[in-house]
Amino acid sequence: MNIASKLIDYLKLSKVELKKVIWPDKKTTMNHTILVIGFSLGVAFFLGIMDRLFTILYEALLK
Repeated sequence: MNIASKLIDYLKLSKVELKKVIWPDKKTTMNHTILVIGFSLGVAFFLGIMDRLFTILYEALLK
């Protein structure tokens, strides 16, 4: 098999596999998106607080 026929076989098999995928509905996608955004904001807030606390501690040690 040459590279062109391998590529064509790969693309055909990829198309078959994509037809087997069960895609989530819009409601599930929105719920997961909101969950990820909320979690990301929570982690960002936590890291911001920790950064501020370590900055205060570091400045106190330098005095």
